[in-house]
Amino acid sequence: SRYVLSWEVASTLEASYCVAALDKALARGSNCGKPQVFNSDQGAQFTSLDFTGRLLAEEIKISMDGRGRALDNIFVERLWRSVKQEEVYIRDYQNVEDAMNWLGRYFDFYNHRRLHQSLGYQTPAQVYWQ
Repeated sequence: SRYVLSWEVASTLEASYCVAALDKALARGSNCGKPQVFNSDQGAQFTSLDFTGRLLAEEIKISMDGRGRALDNIFVERLWRSVKQEEVYIRDYQNVEDAMNWLGRYFDFYNHRRLHQSLGYQTPAQVYWQ
């Protein structure tokens, strides 16, 4: 559905931000069940025991992209391209709070108002909540 369940902004590679986003996504997405597989890159925050332990505790299989394997995670790569081109590159964030505010607005737009050709010109929310 491309629906963004959760997101966080971090200025470090600490796993705590990723674990917080994961916990929010699992709680918010509980009406549709938990994912069978979680795909990410091999960043330190995603390979940390805190993060992988949380996935394993939920019995979610872990899939990590290898070097040069961006197509394994194409939906997330496409999302970040959209976020950067439609939001980040056109703003001059002054601080993390500013970035959080504008990104929150963008993800609301992305989920509820941005039509996707690949979704038959529906929004991610329309497809997710069907």
